[in-house]
Amino acid sequence: MNIEDYREYCLSLGDDVEEKLPFTAFHYASGVLVFYVHGHMFAFFDCDNFSIVTVKCQPERIADLRAAHDCVTAPYNESPKHWIGIDALHAPRELLCELTRNSYEIVKAKYKVKN
Repeated sequence: MNIEDYREYCLSLGDDVEEKLPFTAFHYASGVLVFYVHGHMFAFFDCDNFSIVTVKCQPERIADLRAAHDCVTAPYNESPKHWIGIDALHAPRELLCELTRNSYEIVKAKYKVKN
């Protein structure tokens, strides 16, 4: 999946998805695009190097995902207990989409806006 297709996929997950470049003050991270739901991150990647997408994941799934898929790696700059990295250039599209949607759902459920 290419960077634009992935960006469009993230934005399509819901009307509550926002995208931001929150780290522009930091030279090394100025190109990191972050997707949020209810003000909390669920996915991010470096626009200058679209090789690893970092998403949230249930801790009990991480070991199995890493064992089953070479494209699932350690996350970039996040806790490996709750986050995974995905090699976006080599991951099957279906897997990348499923893990991204899963991340979105985890964060959405945790930070659900109460009416």
